[in-house]
Amino acid sequence: MARVELIMPKMGESVSEATIITWSKEVGEHVELDETIIEIATDKVDSEVPSTHEGKLVEKLFEADDLVQVGEAFAILETEGGEEIKETSIETPIVVEKSEAVSKLQEQTSTNTTQEKVVVKNSGDRFYSPLVRSMATKEGIGIDELNKIPGSGKDGRVSKSDMISYLKNRSVSTTPISTVAETSSVKVEEAPKMENKIETPKETTQPKSTTKIPNTGDVEIVEMDRMRKLISAHMTMSKSTSAHITSFVEADMTNIVNWRNSVKEDFKAREGQNITFTPIIIEAMAKAVKDFPMINVSVDGTNIHIHKNVNVGMAAALPDGNLIVPVIKECQNKNLVGITKSVNDLATRARAGKLNPDDIQGGTITMTNVGTFGNLMGTPIINQPQVAIMACGVIKKKPVVLETEHGDVIAIRYMMFLSLSYDHRVVDGALGGQFVRKVADYLEQFDTTTIV
Repeated sequence: MARVELIMPKMGESVSEATIITWSKEVGEHVELDETIIEIATDKVDSEVPSTHEGKLVEKLFEADDLVQVGEAFAILETEGGEEIKETSIETPIVVEKSEAVSKLQEQTSTNTTQEKVVVKNSGDRFYSPLVRSMATKEGIGIDELNKIPGSGKDGRVSKSDMISYLKNRSVSTTPISTVAETSSVKVEEAPKMENKIETPKETTQPKSTTKIPNTGDVEIVEMDRMRKLISAHMTMSKSTSAHITSFVEADMTNIVNWRNSVKEDFKAREGQNITFTPIIIEAMAKAVKDFPMINVSVDGTNIHIHKNVNVGMAAALPDGNLIVPVIKECQNKNLVGITKSVNDLATRARAGKLNPDDIQGGTITMTNVGTFGNLMGTPIINQPQVAIMACGVIKKKPVVLETEHGDVIAIRYMMFLSLSYDHRVVDGALGGQFVRKVADYLEQFDTTTIV
């Protein structure tokens, strides 16, 4: 018999963790290859995780509502045969080596730190999930204090929400601060050269300063849902990572509006779906990327990854008010009808909550249509690790000066603002400005004889 670890797979671009919703199997039950073993939720989609091996489930490393990092083992199976499973045999020495290194470092710095981590373990009949134990260790909560926290989970287990509630109401004790100060003093005396390294983590443990909002009694306080919290973290990370800058142009959409009005009824009758402005704009973006390939890149440290395919992310609002970005793959190889069908399919499944993990990863540049909500223009936040995102405003009639062979005239035209937010670390104003202008040029030069 051999034991194999089941690893949390990568569920999408920029997704580094997932929350276990439910277990489909219990300890002792047989699991078939590719059979669903857990259901998970990320900030992008909810999905099922199939087993990569066949065998008997012998251990759950996490419980429902626990947070699991991508690449981390979440269960152990017992499989038939005596051969070692490669995944397990590779990982084990690495884990042991890391544990020995950590142990030596802990012995050199502080015996108290090692003891503190040892005590936050399951004891007696009460189970604590890895997430709860991690939170307890981070907040300096010992096992005695942890045992006193009331749990709302199954069999009185302490959940993440129980910990958050407890920490909000927990009175700040001066004893842990004194202990930290004494420990720091001892460390500095024993190893003066490590003073800066010791002070840095000490500072990060301090609570973040926030503006207190007085509760006057005439407000309703609600907590962000899981998806909103992760979107908030991702957007904040993007602003702190990229040097955002935005360029604007205005495009004359009159020819496109008239063309669409002339073909939309026949297209719907033939294809059973609508043709909107979104695929037309995405097609123009794909053409402009061919002219300016350095806008279709990602940044990894000091390395620039230039993507061969133009995978356009399409920001879509969900019924619950949250946002998701499905990706239309290889737009440079699709015609307008192909892009239209991809857009409609992804938008429909996004609203129904039926997107697959592969539908939301691999994007190289993003488009968001703020005009859907009647907005003239927007300054969107870059979807990391991409370097550009384009916002399309509302298409609106307005008087415009046109140059003709008989002189300038004022005409009523359908106009739309395009705005491109880009990462000034790798995209300068010239490239960003030329790209968004090129997109507008392709829209204004749209071939009105196109047959769909």
